[in-house]
Amino acid sequence: MSTPVANARMYSATPQVRADWKELLAWVLRRANLDWPVIDYDPPAPLNALWARDDLGIAMMCGLPFSLREAGTVQLVAAPVPSPARFDRKPVYFTDIVVRADSPFQRLEDTFGGTVGYTLADSMSGGVAFRAHLAPYRAQRGSRLYARAVGDLIHARGVIDALDRGEIDVGPLDAYYHELLRHNDPAFASRVRIIASTQPTPIPPLIATASLDDSTLASLRFALQASMQAAELAAIRERLLLAGFAVPDAQDYQLLAAISRRVVPAFEEL
Repeated sequence: MSTPVANARMYSATPQVRADWKELLAWVLRRANLDWPVIDYDPPAPLNALWARDDLGIAMMCGLPFSLREAGTVQLVAAPVPSPARFDRKPVYFTDIVVRADSPFQRLEDTFGGTVGYTLADSMSGGVAFRAHLAPYRAQRGSRLYARAVGDLIHARGVIDALDRGEIDVGPLDAYYHELLRHNDPAFASRVRIIASTQPTPIPPLIATASLDDSTLASLRFALQASMQAAELAAIRERLLLAGFAVPDAQDYQLLAAISRRVVPAFEEL
């Protein structure tokens, strides 16, 4: 088997945050006595291609593809617990539904008739959760909510840029990513404001697609917990808004699979 690799692309919200995740993972690997490289995998390289690799020793993965993977092809290592109060010290997140900061819209309903944006159709926070949130409005209205949909915005920054340029009227942000932006790049994040948020769901976990034995998995989890006490990582934890790491039951993520299987119109039909 090839040497496993580590990666934290999903929540590399700024260059500094990207560097912090790399340093934290490198510390964890040293503490676990694992000589694995922390690799770069930057946009626009598709995340699906990263998650398709079979040599991931510890990497962040969207909870939806995790929930849909065939049993035995992926292991849940841990899940981050964000520190902002609204996460309630749990390994959960939301989709923040945002508009431009100077927009006249105050409620989600105010955006109906305009242009909706999304990251990727199969992204949980940037696509599926937002569609599921909109579905009851579509059913009640009995006709399309939006005149136009703009997709393939890739990530939260793409949504904010599209709002800032006036290309869309409303779009979704992964709430943890959004908090990282607000904390580490407040000028950029201030271009948008939240008008609604979805219900909490399990946060994207740290996973392994490489076959890890029980000892290696235990070492990784112990090292992740130890990283929360290491004095030398205090500033990194603060910038990453990390309250800890949890080990949720992998079955918790079946909620995401269930949401994705509901009959919900595509954005172009909402």
